[in-house]
Amino acid sequence: MSDLVRIVEVGPRDGLQNEARRLSVEQRVDLIGRLAAAGLSEIEAGAMVSPKRVPQMAESDAVLARLAHDGRHRYPVLVPNLQGLDTALAAGARDIAVFGAASETFSQRNIQCSIAESLRHFEAVVEQARAHGIRVRGYVSCVAGCPYEGAIAPGKVADVAHALYLMGCEEISLGDTIGVGTPGSILAMLDAVDRRVPMRLVAGHYHDTRGMALANIYASLEAGVRCFDASIGGLGGCPYADGASGNVATEEVAYLLAGLGYQTGIDLEALARTAWWISGLLGGEPRSKLALAMKKHNEDAAV
Repeated sequence: MSDLVRIVEVGPRDGLQNEARRLSVEQRVDLIGRLAAAGLSEIEAGAMVSPKRVPQMAESDAVLARLAHDGRHRYPVLVPNLQGLDTALAAGARDIAVFGAASETFSQRNIQCSIAESLRHFEAVVEQARAHGIRVRGYVSCVAGCPYEGAIAPGKVADVAHALYLMGCEEISLGDTIGVGTPGSILAMLDAVDRRVPMRLVAGHYHDTRGMALANIYASLEAGVRCFDASIGGLGGCPYADGASGNVATEEVAYLLAGLGYQTGIDLEALARTAWWISGLLGGEPRSKLALAMKKHNEDAAV
C-alpha cells in the first residue's frame, strides 16, 4: 500500500493547553523544531486566545514569529475571532483554524455562544483570512459525545461540518473531544458527514480517553479518511475526565500507519526521543505505550 496519510501534530497547541506546567516561548519553539525534524510537516503552533483563559498559550504570536516559514512546513494557529486573526497575521501566519462544536451546550460553555452564533463569527474570520491568502481549517468538537448532552446525533455533526465547508474551510477536523467514540459510532458519524462534505477534506481527531483512538483511526481509514490529528507523547489530558489520557500519541499513530503500509514520512525513533524529551520538561513520562516500549527495547539492546 502506498497511500499517503497526513498526520497533523497538535501537541504544541491542543496538547500543551491541557498540561498544568507552562512552557516558555523558547521551549515551545524547540518542541516544534524537533517535531519538524522528525518528519512532521503540519504542526499546530499555538492559539491566539486570551492568556487569562488559556495561560499555556500565552505569547503564541511570539512562537509563530520565530518559526521558519519556508514553505515546507505548515504552522496553523487557532483563531477564535477577528482580533485573534489580526494577531496571527501580524506574526506571519499562513494557516489558521476555527473551532466549533456539534453540541449546543458545549458551544455555550466553551465559547459562550450558540452554534449558529459561532458559525456567523467564523464566517467573518474565514472571509478575511481567505482574502489574505490564508488557509483555514475548521474543527468540530464533540462529534461522538458531549460531557453535558451525552451522545451526539451524526446529523448534527454533518450540519456543522457542512457549514464550515460552505464558508470556505479547506479541511474539517472531526473531534471526539471526550473519547467516547467506538468504530461503530465513528463510522456512523463519518457516513453522515460524507453525504455533505467530500471525504478528502475530512480529518479525524480522536481522543484516547477510553483507549479507542487507534481503533477509530483504523475504522476511519477504511472509510476513506487520510488525515489524522495526534499529539506527541499523548500530551494533553482530558479536561472532562480527571486523570484520563486525552490526545492519541503521534508516535502510536505513526506506528499503526507504517504497519499498515501507509506513507507518513516520519522518523519513528526521532519522534519517540521527542516524546521523552517533552514529557521530561513537563515533569513526567510519555503517555504512549509505544514510547515506553521503544525506550525499554533500546536500553535492552545496549546491554
